[in-house]
Amino acid sequence: MKVKIHTLFQYLLDTTEAEPEAIVGFSLSRSPRLGDFMDDLDPDLPLDWNQQSFRGLPALRGHVLRQAGLDGLCAPDDVLITAGAAEANYLAMMQLVQPGDEVVTETPGWPQAEVLGRAIGATMRVVERREEDGWALSIPALADAVTERTKLIFLSNPNNPTGHVLGADELREIAAIARRAGAWLVVDEVYAGLEWDGPRAPSVAGLYERGITTGSVSKALGLQGLRTGWMICRDPDLIMDAVILRENSSEIMNIMGEVIAEIALRPDRLAPAMETARAEGRANLDRLDRFVADQPGLSWVRPRAGLIGLARLTDGQHSEAFARRLLADPYRTFLLPGTAYAQPNHIRLGVGGGEEVKLEEGLARLARCLADRAFAPATDGE
Repeated sequence: MKVKIHTLFQYLLDTTEAEPEAIVGFSLSRSPRLGDFMDDLDPDLPLDWNQQSFRGLPALRGHVLRQAGLDGLCAPDDVLITAGAAEANYLAMMQLVQPGDEVVTETPGWPQAEVLGRAIGATMRVVERREEDGWALSIPALADAVTERTKLIFLSNPNNPTGHVLGADELREIAAIARRAGAWLVVDEVYAGLEWDGPRAPSVAGLYERGITTGSVSKALGLQGLRTGWMICRDPDLIMDAVILRENSSEIMNIMGEVIAEIALRPDRLAPAMETARAEGRANLDRLDRFVADQPGLSWVRPRAGLIGLARLTDGQHSEAFARRLLADPYRTFLLPGTAYAQPNHIRLGVGGGEEVKLEEGLARLARCLADRAFAPATDGE
């Protein structure tokens, strides 16, 4: 099995050394500093492993269930702590999908499932989210894509990168579709908790016996560098299969990631951290919404959740060429082109990060680049 590079990662690799002076499109909340946790860290903590469980610190697994609203629906042993949601998704895909199986996913969406599915040799059936529908997922189209050969359905909720949210009734419908086919249903919830106009949707692990919820502390809490996430599933064989596969990849969790994540998810710390993340995210989203409305070269569907959204380049220019121009002199501003999500006429805008991303400066430079482009002749083959 050979995993081919995805367009999203290729662009990040290509631009790693660009040293932008501003960022428009930061995808996680302002990151705490290590010093914020020092008072709760034990200086005598052994740094080999947690010495308690290969599934992750019991207290951490309890916090994961609580924040997902799964207390009483799932048990601590239904949780496996992983190296971010990406590893949780990887473990599920690699243990459940075989060559020739069908995998149903969405576009635009988090591309990991399609990359892994194609590497395994699965048949990919992709359901299109349409901008004219507000990026909503068509449940009838999803039902049509699922067949008796469907082994796994992979979605993100809130959707990455559009910020659309599937509600409780829609998730129950999707779970019913999966149940009829006997398929597994993986829902990546990395942006859960950052809903702007409604409640958090229920986690699929509590709705369906073959439902798998994945998540992490990366996005809402800004703790991406911890590489700490989770998989939640009520099927004990699936969790054990994931433990076995992880033993042959990352082996065990990093103790510092587990310990700091456990501190961060304690109820007395989580509540104010989420309140701050929501307040800052909403303020930046309102600012970005006004910015898009003022730009004749942009339009978008305002995200209903999360920290990122897709904006259309209304003159039809190609997003990667535009993103590379914005990254170069004199603009020196980073954003991710929509080609990363198979949307070549869109760019990804984001409202995360703190003062260091220089959002206001980035928006000013983006506006100049759009204005300069509007009066420049097309010379790059767009």
